[in-house]
Amino acid sequence: MLFPRAAALVGLCAIAYGAASPSTRKSAAKHSSASASAQAWARRLPLRDKAAQLIVAPIFGELQNTRSRDFRRYVHYVHDLRVGGVIVLGHSVNGSIRNAEPFAMAALINRLQKVARTPLLVCADFERGASMRVNSATLWPPNMAFGAAGDIDDAKFEGAETAREGRALGVEWIFAPDADVNNNPDNPIINTRSYGEDPNQVARFVAAFIAGAHSDPKHPVLVTAKHFPGHGDTTDDTHLGLARLDFLRERLESMELVPFRAAIAAGVDAVMTAHIAVPSIDPTGVPATVSTPLLTDTLRRELGFHGIVVTDAMDMLGLSKLFDPGEAAVRALEAGADVLLVPADSEKATAAIVAAVKSGRITRKRLEESVARILEAKIRMGLTRRRTVNLEGIADVLASPEADAAAQRVSERALTLVKNDGNMFPLHAPASACVAILTESRDSQHGRTLTSELKKRAANMNVITLDPTLPAEEMNKVAQNLSGCPVAVLVPFVTVAAYKGTVALRDPYVGLVNALTSNKTPVAVVAFGSPYVIRSLPNVPAYIATFSTTTMSEEAVARALFGEIPITGHLPVTVPGIAKLGAGIQLEAVNAPRAPSQ
Repeated sequence: MLFPRAAALVGLCAIAYGAASPSTRKSAAKHSSASASAQAWARRLPLRDKAAQLIVAPIFGELQNTRSRDFRRYVHYVHDLRVGGVIVLGHSVNGSIRNAEPFAMAALINRLQKVARTPLLVCADFERGASMRVNSATLWPPNMAFGAAGDIDDAKFEGAETAREGRALGVEWIFAPDADVNNNPDNPIINTRSYGEDPNQVARFVAAFIAGAHSDPKHPVLVTAKHFPGHGDTTDDTHLGLARLDFLRERLESMELVPFRAAIAAGVDAVMTAHIAVPSIDPTGVPATVSTPLLTDTLRRELGFHGIVVTDAMDMLGLSKLFDPGEAAVRALEAGADVLLVPADSEKATAAIVAAVKSGRITRKRLEESVARILEAKIRMGLTRRRTVNLEGIADVLASPEADAAAQRVSERALTLVKNDGNMFPLHAPASACVAILTESRDSQHGRTLTSELKKRAANMNVITLDPTLPAEEMNKVAQNLSGCPVAVLVPFVTVAAYKGTVALRDPYVGLVNALTSNKTPVAVVAFGSPYVIRSLPNVPAYIATFSTTTMSEEAVARALFGEIPITGHLPVTVPGIAKLGAGIQLEAVNAPRAPSQ
C-alpha cells in the first residue's frame, strides 16, 4: 500500500493521460498538477525506496507457484526491495525464452501489483506489438515490413492496438517504437527492427506509432523511442560488447538524431539509451548510458526532452563489461538517466545509489527529479486508482479481427520483388516446383504455415524443410534432388536475435544455393527476415524480401507464389551491389484468391 498521506494526495490529483485532452492549456494544467503531486510523493519516500523506484527488475510472465523460487524472487524485488517496475520477458522453457501465455502473464502481474507497496510500472518490449512477448496477440510484422509497405496509417493503427493489448495484459510501458536508422547491412541486432535507412521515413513512422499509441485515453500507455543516440549504423551487438558511432556531429544530426527529434516532437514519453560510444560528442568513449554529454547535454538540453530516460538492459555486456552493477547505476543516474533497466544486481544497484546520495556524490534533489518522473508516470497511467486488470476481459481485446486484418494487409503489401529474371514469380507451374525451407535450427517452427498453405493449393507440391546441422553428405543429396526440379524455390529464415552476433545466411545453405546455380538449376529465393541475405547469393535470378518471419507473412508468400495477390513493396533499405533504396518490381495478381475453407 502507499503511505497514507501520499496516497491521499496522489489520489486527489491523479489524471488521465494529458495528450488526449482537446485543450493544450488544460493538458498542461493537468500535467502540472500531476507533477506537483509526484514531487510531493517523491519527497515523502524514504531514501532507500527512492533509489529502488529507479530499478526495473526482470520477470518471466508465466504461472508461478507461490512457493517457487522464481515467485519468491519476484516478491523480494517488489515487496522487500520495492523496485519501481518490472519488465516481462515472456516465459522460460529449458533455459530459452518463449512467448508467455496471456492469462498466466496477466495473473502474475496482478499478484505482484497486489504485493507491491507502491504501484509497479510494468514494461515489455512490444516492438512487434504484444506478440513480441505474448501468444495469442496480433501478429504484427517487424517495423521494416511497415517501411516496405509504405502506409503510415498502418503504423498508427499498430500503435493504437499495441496500447489496447498492452493495457489489457497489465503492461503500461511499451519499449517501442524503434527509432534506429538501419543504414548498415551488417548490423547484427537492429536490421528489421528499424523502419528503414531513410531517416525522414523512419521519423514519420516513429511519429505515427506514437500518435496511435496515444490516441485512446481509455488505454493510456508510455511509449519509448530507442536506442539513443542511434544503433542502426553499428556492426556490434551491444548484448555482446560496446558499440561505437565514429561519426562527426553533423552526420549524427542528419541521420541518427532525426527520428529522435521527431519522437520528441510527437510527445514520446521515454527515450531508451544505447550502450554505444560516440567519441565526437563524448571523447571519453563511455557508453551513452553513462555519458553526461549525451544524456544531459544532448538529449535533455539540445533536443529538449523532458520525459523519462531509461537505460537499455544494464546486464548487457556493452555496459557490464566496463562497470560493476553499483558503479554503472550511479554513473547512469549522474549522466541523466531516470530508470535503470535490469541491473546485473538490483540489490547492489540500489545500495550504490543510496551510498552515493549519503556521500554527496549524488544530491537528493537529483535523485528526487528522477523519482518524481517515475511517480508522475504512474499517476498518469491511473495506477493510483487501479493497478490490476480484468482477466476475463483479455479475450475481448487480443487479436481483434480488425487488427488481424491490418497485420495481414501489411504483411502482404510488404512483399518486395527485388529481382525477377526470367519472370519466375509468380510461379507458372507451382505444383511442379520444389520448395526448400531453410530454417535456423533443428527445432524451429518456421515454415510450417507456409508448407500447409502451399499444400492446400497443390497437394503434391514437393516441400522439404532443412536445418543447418545436416551433415554435408545429406546437404549434397538435397542439392542433387533439387537440381532435377523445374524451379527450386529456396526459403531461408534469418532472424534478428540478441547474442547471435550475425544475420548472415548459414554457410551450408550458401553452399546449397551455389551448387544449384552452378548446375544451372532455376533458383528463386524468398527471404524471411533480413532482406540482406541476397548479398551472399548474388547469382540468384529471382528474389523476394518479406522483412518478417511471422506466420502471416508465410501466408502472404503462399498467396504471392500462386499469383493470388499483387506484389507491391519497395525496399526501405539499400542492398549493396543488388538494389537501391526504393527498388521494387511491381506485379499484379494473376489468379483469383482461394475461397476461405468452410
